[in-house]
Amino acid sequence: MTSNAMSLSFIYQTIQPKSVKGTQFFPNSPSPNLLHKVRFSDPTQTSLSMEVFDKFKIWVLLICLISQLGHGFYLPGSYPHKYTVGDPLSVKVNSLTSIDTEIPYSYYSLPFCKPPEGVKDSAENLGELLMGDRIENSPYKFKMFKNESEIFVCQTKPLSGDEYKLLTNRIDEIYQVNVMLDNLPAIRYMKRDTYYLRWTGYPIGIKGQEGYYIYNHLKFKVLVHKYEETNVASVMGTGDATEAIPSIGKSGNDVPGYMVVGFEVTPCSVRHNLGSLKKLETYGKYPSKITCEENIVGVTIKENEPVAFTYEVSFVESDIKWPSRWDAYLKMEGAKVHWFSILNSLMVITFLAGIVLVIFLRTVRRDLTHYEELDKEAQAQMNEELSGWKLVVADVFRAPGNPSLLCVMVGDGVQILGMAVVTIMFAALGFMSPASRGTLVTGMLIFYMILGILAGYVAVRMWRTIFCGDHRGWVSVTWKVSCFFPGIAFLILFTLNFLLWGSHSTGAIPFSLFVILILLWFCISVPLTFVGGYFGAKAGHIEYPVRTNQIPREIPAQKYPSWLLVLGAGTLPFGTLFIELFFIMSSIWMGRVYYVFGFLLVVLILLVVVCAEVSLVLTYMHLCVEDWKWWWKSFFASGSVALYIFLYSINYLIFDLKSLSGPVSATLYLGYSLLMVLAIMLATGTVGFLSSFWFVHYLFSSVKFD
Repeated sequence: MTSNAMSLSFIYQTIQPKSVKGTQFFPNSPSPNLLHKVRFSDPTQTSLSMEVFDKFKIWVLLICLISQLGHGFYLPGSYPHKYTVGDPLSVKVNSLTSIDTEIPYSYYSLPFCKPPEGVKDSAENLGELLMGDRIENSPYKFKMFKNESEIFVCQTKPLSGDEYKLLTNRIDEIYQVNVMLDNLPAIRYMKRDTYYLRWTGYPIGIKGQEGYYIYNHLKFKVLVHKYEETNVASVMGTGDATEAIPSIGKSGNDVPGYMVVGFEVTPCSVRHNLGSLKKLETYGKYPSKITCEENIVGVTIKENEPVAFTYEVSFVESDIKWPSRWDAYLKMEGAKVHWFSILNSLMVITFLAGIVLVIFLRTVRRDLTHYEELDKEAQAQMNEELSGWKLVVADVFRAPGNPSLLCVMVGDGVQILGMAVVTIMFAALGFMSPASRGTLVTGMLIFYMILGILAGYVAVRMWRTIFCGDHRGWVSVTWKVSCFFPGIAFLILFTLNFLLWGSHSTGAIPFSLFVILILLWFCISVPLTFVGGYFGAKAGHIEYPVRTNQIPREIPAQKYPSWLLVLGAGTLPFGTLFIELFFIMSSIWMGRVYYVFGFLLVVLILLVVVCAEVSLVLTYMHLCVEDWKWWWKSFFASGSVALYIFLYSINYLIFDLKSLSGPVSATLYLGYSLLMVLAIMLATGTVGFLSSFWFVHYLFSSVKFD
């Protein structure tokens, strides 16, 4: 039994009331005062008082439990780990990464020192594997609050021709080594004039005039904070109750504990005396002092020559508390730019809202009011003189071309949009912090699968609405919904995975993980989609307010192609998104941490509003020129924002990722961008279509036509 459980058990026994001759009191109480003693005159009062004491007992246990949990859980982050002086600390290594290639590789794919106990993989979740993280143990080991210097790790074998070529290629490609301690990535600071630059990880080496230099000595700095443990007595200590409730949280030996709140690294290139290393064992003391200066390089790597690795570590007590230890990684730079993005979006929304208001109040409402004021004879005469949107009354709800595909795309769009909203909300609340690697991707997959119910329901109900309540074919529609977007995503990922497999990258999804994803798809996502489709088939369809003629009305010739206007409409939603899109792209491809999910949630809401307004205005404009084929155009009016995002992605590749080298890297970038653009098109197009459908239904249900 743990100490917390023993303490709570002791409290439970302590407050358990005992009865002695009509008196109930708490054991261990010095005197039966008002709190500890109650006298009963009859059994009814005894039963009532027992209920009171039972409730009191439950509340005490609940408060004690909350007090124990309250100082143990923080958001964002994980459970704090307390170390006493001398406790072992193990540094772990993650995949080597580069903004030059965007292809991660295993740390031990290069001739680095391996731990004496062998390389062991850390437990990784689904999101970490999909992101290409491979966390393994390393030979760097510390002892809490024990400063050490000149620690010898190992001397490699003489570098072969292949190892030398691989090492120099990785240096040319600017690969970074990512090490972590207590789940904190190492930060490297470099001074530039009057300010400091901050990176996570450190480079493998650097190319100089005389050759390639490798960083073979690491200077670690660990920031620690003294462990502050709350005890229950300070929370519950009121009156005589302090004698009944023991102090919790004090260990018997009162050994001070520390928590890791910061991890910094300074890489150095140091020339070692290889002759003095022959008798040294791992973690032995290097015989001479090592001076670590980052700006001075000392050892070049050469073929058929070994490389020696050493390190030093120092511990510094810091005022940084555990909940704030990720602040150094999550410092939000450019907050004014984010606010400018939101302000820009609000201006676009206000402009479009004004247009929508004019349509509703001055045009639609005026026409409807004028029409309703006429008597039947005047209405009949007016029907012959109708113009604009009133002329398409008998065709406006005619089934669109490829209705099955439209229903499928709307269903998938609802699923993707719901996943985005729920995921960003949880991330904004701190439940998906960078401290828990992979939780963002894992959460997206879970929410996507669960929301398959909503996708099936919306798609099937829209299918039944288009065909006036006919439920035939709903199984086929549901199956297409469950396979359309996931099938395209699997096709893209499988193709890109072949490129990563060929490069021996850790970013390649293992075959076993592919099997797991397929099982999740067909065993969870597909059944849930069919559950939603079943309910959609049972739900009543949306009835049209007007009848549709058998013979379609001819659409008059337009002065300009209607699809040109549809494609141009995507510029307005893109205008609300492009500033935040830059930060998101930088986070994905430049290795920067993105954690301003509050801003992203606001931008997403504004994007939904703009998409709805744009599609609504475009639909009304098409109806006014007697173009009753509004179904697909309303979808692509807002969905066309994906086209501009893809063009922006190409622009970002050319001008911001100038160093991206090789056709494999460019193909990976374009492939992932295409998948992202497809998801955005489905989500934004769904918003536009549903808002237009509501608008058209409202418009033609507000007036009766013969």
